[in-house]
Amino acid sequence: MRKVLIANRGEIARRVIRTLKKMNIKSVAVYSDADKNAPHVHEADEAVHLGASPSSESYLRQDRILKACQDLGVDAVHPGYGFLSENSDFARKLREIDVILIGPSPEAMEVMGDKLKAKQAVKSFGVPLVPGIDEAITDVKRAKEIALEIGYPVLIKASAGGGGKGMRLVEADAEFEEQMTMAQNEAMSSFSDDAVFIEKFVDKPRHIEIQVFADTHGNQVHLFERECSVQRRHQKVIEEAPSAVLTPEMRKEMGAAALAVCKACDYTGAGTVEFLLDASLDFYFLEMNTRLQVEHPVTEKITGVDLVEWQIRVARGEKLLLSQDDLSINGHAIEV
Repeated sequence: MRKVLIANRGEIARRVIRTLKKMNIKSVAVYSDADKNAPHVHEADEAVHLGASPSSESYLRQDRILKACQDLGVDAVHPGYGFLSENSDFARKLREIDVILIGPSPEAMEVMGDKLKAKQAVKSFGVPLVPGIDEAITDVKRAKEIALEIGYPVLIKASAGGGGKGMRLVEADAEFEEQMTMAQNEAMSSFSDDAVFIEKFVDKPRHIEIQVFADTHGNQVHLFERECSVQRRHQKVIEEAPSAVLTPEMRKEMGAAALAVCKACDYTGAGTVEFLLDASLDFYFLEMNTRLQVEHPVTEKITGVDLVEWQIRVARGEKLLLSQDDLSINGHAIEV
């Protein structure tokens, strides 16, 4: 792997360039009109202009990124986070032109990118799930019956959702219909898919995510947890590692469940498995993010591991550098 294009901008592009320099791999930056003087453009070995300032005319233009890969003889693409990082269509197009995606397979992205498919996939691997249904529903009458069976309060969630969009908390039967319509409308406008499902609302939850890594040789490790319970509008505000509430036993149990999720979708590379922890300290699978996360530095701080370097090594077909027993927690890190 001699040359890597970073299909992103700003902080994450600079973060990837830093590791590429360390590994003596050439970097290619991409940029929109608004970013022509951005630091990542100057720090990369080469830079390609993609188009106008709106991301729909630049960073999301798959055709232009693919052309840049071919024109510049790029070996691999690091997608960063956001933009095309979890786009299975883009992953397939890279595969077609023999460019490596520094990330999981498009098949794993598709399974974990759909919350219902993800729940169905992990079910047979013994991963604990929040009480609810694991199939899409559009019939309001049947949905109300299910909500009563589960017991209020319930959450109506968009199957293709993320970032809190298409999600509604319903506390009583009388408001169910209106909230379901709103959830479906929002899901349709955000994801072009109005499929929703229903889950029990977990009271006083904590949000714990486990950093996982898998190579192409069947090796898997988790790099412990990050806690992101402090949120606003379902978006994380504070991320810390390790969590103040997990015991060593719970950490081991949640880590094993996160690796079972990896097995369920034949995962490779860096991923994050998110769990809800209830007031009784029981945990439930929430979703998997099939990319590097904004919050990855707190894990790097407590483990001493360069996660971007690991991503590149796995994409090159190498084995993981450390086993589970080699990994330990040193200190405490917070990201805001």
